[in-house]
Amino acid sequence: MRFDIITLFPELFAPFMQTGINRRAFEAQADGSRLVDVRFTSPRDKADGNYRRTDDRPFGGGPGMVMMAEPLARCVESIQAERQDACPVVLFSPIGAKLDHTQVQRWSDSRGAILVCGRYEGLDQRFIDQFVTAQISLGDFVLSGGEIAAMALLDAVARLQPGVLGDADSHAQDSFNPAVGGLLDCGHYTRPEVWRGQGVPAVLLSGNHAEIERWRNAQRQALTAQLRPDLL
Repeated sequence: MRFDIITLFPELFAPFMQTGINRRAFEAQADGSRLVDVRFTSPRDKADGNYRRTDDRPFGGGPGMVMMAEPLARCVESIQAERQDACPVVLFSPIGAKLDHTQVQRWSDSRGAILVCGRYEGLDQRFIDQFVTAQISLGDFVLSGGEIAAMALLDAVARLQPGVLGDADSHAQDSFNPAVGGLLDCGHYTRPEVWRGQGVPAVLLSGNHAEIERWRNAQRQALTAQLRPDLL
């Protein structure tokens, strides 16, 4: 799986890819391969002139700057020529479809994509019309750029790859996973058995795994009904 990221700030990704358990997905294996191969291309490297300008004022007036179409187009075309496959071109945008578990699962089973991280007031619409095949949003709010959204997608996809999590079944119990009916996950407890006067639910200490699973499922149902009834 290979994700090519078009961004003006590739340095933002280094701490994310080198920290935590998900770094296993991005580290080179013994044979030099990676579970998730991430590569970066900067529009500045494809821009013209001494200043390598990638943005300009919007036609029609208005605040802010707009990323120019040509440097972005050159980035996509150079990546496509190298990859030699018809991979999707994804733009992170407030108008995109909200990222959810179903999308993440689909991306985790794919060969990857070209991820475009916009900045400023947005991208020249002509680039979007010609090159972008899908748009993704994290929710009904606006970020300063697409980099955080790209990290969110990479993180969610990485943890679904075999060998990344310490326990292969860990993600099967996550919220929204079909293995738990797409419900929210229940609460979890660990030592000490009593903390500040609060004990652990007795069923979790019973050793009866069938009863424990029934309790957990009831908790998932109740929590989902209370907080996310749309999931039921």
